Amino acid sequence: MVVKDATYELTAFKPEQYPKHNLPEIALVGRSNVGKSSLINVLVNRKNLARESATPGKTRGLNFYNIDHQLYFVDLPGYGYAKVSKAEREFWGRMIETYLNTRNQLNLIIMLVDIRHTPSSDDQMMYQWIIGQDKPNLVVATKLDKIPRGQIQKKLRDIRVTLGLGEGDSLLPFSAETKQGRDEIWNQIRENSPKPRMNTNKRE
Repeated sequence: MVVKDATYELTAFKPEQYPKHNLPEIALVGRSNVGKSSLINVLVNRKNLARESATPGKTRGLNFYNIDHQLYFVDLPGYGYAKVSKAEREFWGRMIETYLNTRNQLNLIIMLVDIRHTPSSDDQMMYQWIIGQDKPNLVVATKLDKIPRGQIQKKLRDIRVTLGLGEGDSLLPFSAETKQGRDEIWNQIRENSPKPRMNTNKRE
């Protein structure tokens, strides 16, 4: 997938602030510091479109990124970060739930988990909530380059078992360093973004 124009458009905290359009939206959810910004940057082949931070909990609202005026990536605040107040965590939870429950343009939910660790109780709760919404979804196991090759299948099996993924449920390993998994993720996005047609006639 060749992306010619990728821009940050806005940050929203409530539905009336969402951008007005009829394009497909791809939501990215996951724990704080799991690599959502890194994934966006690799997918669009930009270094700093989505700002990466060493400080977990930096994303406070819903960040909308316009991709070639054909779809949007929506980066949701990371969950599970303890160093914010209970009230703020609850606000983030309501903000995420409102978006996922009400946004008609939402075509695919990409949930990110760290391949190095067994999914947390927050991850398990989020995945069960996602599948309860009956929305197309994809689980991406990030930080693939951080583990030995011989451990990959074991770690993927652990994620499948812990989250309760069925054989037909998509789980893709991904590395922001090597870009392994990038094409497979784009394939899933294309399959779940039937309109408008995306530019797929060239490869990087």
